[in-house]
Amino acid sequence: MSLTKTTSIDQITIEENGIVLYREATHIMEDGKELSKTYHRSSLTPAQDLTGIPANVVAICNVAWTPEVIAAYQAQVEASRIVGA
Repeated sequence: MSLTKTTSIDQITIEENGIVLYREATHIMEDGKELSKTYHRSSLTPAQDLTGIPANVVAICNVAWTPEVIAAYQAQVEASRIVGA
């Protein structure tokens, strides 16, 4: 009997405002048969520090987060602060 645990990024989505959502799947396998699968979801905002983020997610962020996307997101955040004040 051999148990193994693997993780993979199985879903990456880019929202209209530049937020990147990704899902990491963790598989527990016994002799090649899946015993369980769990998910962990995370989100990243434009210009967020990407230290420790999986390389394939960083690659998507680097393409999606153009200077225009970052500026628009920051303006959106600032506008919501003014309205909420």
